[in-house]
Amino acid sequence: MTGTGRRATTVSDSAILRPGDDLYDEARQVWNAMVDHRPALIVSCRDTDEVAAAVLLARREGLEIGVRCGGHSVVGHAVPDGGLMIDLRPMRGVRVAPRRRRAWVGGGAPLAALDAATQPYGLATTAGNVSHTGVGGLTLGGGMGWLARQHGLTCDNVVSFEMVTATGEVVRASADENPDLFWGLRGGGGNFGIVTEFELRLHDTGTQTVVAELDFAVADAGPAVARWRDLSATAPRRATYAATVYGGIVTLGFVWVGDPDEGREHARLLDGLGTPLARRVDEMSYVDLQRREDTVEGHALRRYWKGHYLRDLPDAAVEALLSHDPEVAASIQAYGGAIDDVPDDATAFAHRGTAFEYVAAGRWTDPDQDAERMTTARASAARLAPYATGVYVNVLGDEGADGVRRAYPPATLARLTALKDAYDPENVFHRNANVPPSGAASA
Repeated sequence: MTGTGRRATTVSDSAILRPGDDLYDEARQVWNAMVDHRPALIVSCRDTDEVAAAVLLARREGLEIGVRCGGHSVVGHAVPDGGLMIDLRPMRGVRVAPRRRRAWVGGGAPLAALDAATQPYGLATTAGNVSHTGVGGLTLGGGMGWLARQHGLTCDNVVSFEMVTATGEVVRASADENPDLFWGLRGGGGNFGIVTEFELRLHDTGTQTVVAELDFAVADAGPAVARWRDLSATAPRRATYAATVYGGIVTLGFVWVGDPDEGREHARLLDGLGTPLARRVDEMSYVDLQRREDTVEGHALRRYWKGHYLRDLPDAAVEALLSHDPEVAASIQAYGGAIDDVPDDATAFAHRGTAFEYVAAGRWTDPDQDAERMTTARASAARLAPYATGVYVNVLGDEGADGVRRAYPPATLARLTALKDAYDPENVFHRNANVPPSGAASA
């Protein structure tokens, strides 16, 4: 392991929030309103040295560490009850070198900051579908988004990482420097340290997109879903087919990033799905596309979800999809293209041969409904389980070690365990989809 050797040993008191401080409750709030944890300390870090100092403070005080960026973990990994939360959000800067097609992104930056910095040049890289998601968590787990079929996952576009280890050291990882760690950080989650900067490859994507959608009643949508599935199998890489089932309505369509005229032309193929209740073909900017699924009430909602990877979508799986409880939102998003171009063992992200990602998500506001809504979401996902071949690590919630084994095939998990032994043998960073060190139980 090679690194810069930089270390900081103290944290400024002005960077620390404690229970009772004015901004404490706001700082501990995350996307899932079910998470109501109370850290002993929250440290707002402005740079890599402050992150290293916060790690050392937690180690000295024997406090469990959580790392906050976007705060989208459904179980609230970022917020350790009685522990120390390292808040990276002040580290949200993005630097762009447009001629080199590179961006350097702070560990606390949301997707919105990345898009705002790159789109004035007509550049972008793969990022998720909700703009207040953190670049860090998204990238470390893989990073699916509307550009993935064209340009690969977010992790496929990382050139280098800067990371703080469990001992407060700062290391870099790239294809040439600590290549074992570079492999593991591209899909292995936050198991090895805290990434404070990402160097990302950008692409000339332009600024325009097309979203095409057709709505059908669930009761007679089976043939339309089957035709949509078949169209997806031969779709151009600029088209990412997506579907939702919610409230008795099935929405089938795709997102096109590229020339809008070509996108509208491709939308004509959807007319073969049947006669819909409604048809929409909307042109919008890439930035607006990335904000399209944001919700202003997002941080006030209680949430639970379960996910699967599907190598295909047979007719029986379509039937299971359409039998969802109407209060559970089921989503299907197509993979393939550039995602599948990368060999399975090239990065820690596996399941490259996935055809579709499926997620069953519930959201509500009444705490008295928690148990009922969670049970309903689990039951909906269970209907698709017979057709599943794995799961996206970024949608894991309360599955524990069983979920980690679903996310990583045995050979990948063995390599990740060896990296854990090398970089975090005491499992300091365990509030994640945890890969414990050898001989240890998952925390």
